[in-house]
Amino acid sequence: MFEQALYRSDMLRCALCQDAPCTRACGRLDPAALLRSVWFQDEKAAASRLPEEDLCADCPAPCESACLRPGQVPIRALLGRLRDTVKPRLELPLPEGDELLRTELCGVPLENPFLLSSSVVGSTYDMCARAFEAGWAGVAFKTICSFDIHEASPRFSAITGDSGSIVGFKNIEQLSDHSVAENMEIFRRLKQNYPTKCILASIMGQNDAEWEELARLCQENGADAIELNFSCPNMADGGLGSDIGQVPELVERFTAAARRGTSLPLLAKLTPNVDRMSPAAEAALRGGADGLAAINTIKSIIGVNPHTYVSAPAVRGMSAVGGYSGNAVKPIALRFLAELGQNPALAGMHLSAMGGVETWRDALEFILLGAHSVQVTTAVMQYGYRIIDDLKDGLKLYLAEKGFRSPAELRGLALDAVSQSTDTLERDSILFPKFHREKCIGCGRCAISCADGGHQAIRLDARRQPVLDGKKCVGCHLCVLVCPQRAIGSSRKRITRTITPKENSL
Repeated sequence: MFEQALYRSDMLRCALCQDAPCTRACGRLDPAALLRSVWFQDEKAAASRLPEEDLCADCPAPCESACLRPGQVPIRALLGRLRDTVKPRLELPLPEGDELLRTELCGVPLENPFLLSSSVVGSTYDMCARAFEAGWAGVAFKTICSFDIHEASPRFSAITGDSGSIVGFKNIEQLSDHSVAENMEIFRRLKQNYPTKCILASIMGQNDAEWEELARLCQENGADAIELNFSCPNMADGGLGSDIGQVPELVERFTAAARRGTSLPLLAKLTPNVDRMSPAAEAALRGGADGLAAINTIKSIIGVNPHTYVSAPAVRGMSAVGGYSGNAVKPIALRFLAELGQNPALAGMHLSAMGGVETWRDALEFILLGAHSVQVTTAVMQYGYRIIDDLKDGLKLYLAEKGFRSPAELRGLALDAVSQSTDTLERDSILFPKFHREKCIGCGRCAISCADGGHQAIRLDARRQPVLDGKKCVGCHLCVLVCPQRAIGSSRKRITRTITPKENSL
């Protein structure tokens, strides 16, 4: 993890360009694709794609000269690290083909677990076609409805990290602005031209009759499964969207209505704007749902302007509570998924998970907590459909290295280690931090955080090296988290609380 942090820190100025000048200048490698793999924590797959010959040796690095930020991205050094540090440690080559990734959605075959989630990223024929060509297994098409949709402008805002990339994303976007007939035509064309891809039709009705009719139309026009949108935070007026997901009786009622209109698999898409998701999930099961999709976006307000006093996005002097997504919501999504995965009443239901997935590691975490399929939107909006390459390659290589034959064999392996209460955790031992002197630069960040946010157990010696007072340390590991050099880890053994070790530097 330390090396990955270093790789990504050197990538911070990379713009992840379209038709990247660095690749056009090189002519022998594809530096842009390799750097993108580094960005998406797929270093092993990137190293596996490097030829045995060192093509960068004695090269004048035209890739760096052609970079749109010349001198700011150490392309040759990054590729050198992949070749010299990562490639020699590869356990296996990247498996060819995608056989390892095959799975299913309620019996519908999936080429891999990755779907576009219901949103703007899957809202037209052209967009879905390009996503399928790129390698996505399917799409949860943008929610179809029978009422008029007129969007606001602007309708997006975001919280960005140090690199400028989006950490948290807010939208006030609503549903598909195409007519039902137009969307049915899109389904027919997609199924005709991409018969092996999965079309998960997202629908929202205003009453029982509409839920039933929309489900029937989707089946007749080529959908493989149907997702019931009970959770859109931007369609709350009149008992729509997330208002339904908060009322189990409505979830059951409208699921049953949709079930009357179709024999296709039904997935209920649930809202995270609740304390517990299980009541709505169990109601969906009673209504005839075959699976669940979670989580939809979280109600939010972002960035109140200190001059206009309006939050973002501002629409002619007003804003509104909207849906929050992006990598920042992943911990919340994982929490709800674990709840669903541990509920015995829901055993056997398909879980299609989403909420902050950017990398194959993110997707892996959802699968380990019970997901059968994984949906993505915000990362696609930021980086494009091309991220599917690293999603597939990273997961594929992980499966091969661990000896798994499919994503299904990973499903739920982490559930037994999750407790819904901290009261069950062992509290009679301490795991001390361990300082890695060769990485430490003596900044003192660990001492500051321990003094002002911890237990005053760290001081700097005359050489500006941290020294731990074992009598005061409680093993909270705040110092591990704040170290900018990743120079603090964990000791190898726990010490019981009855032992009070002398001051030491471990």
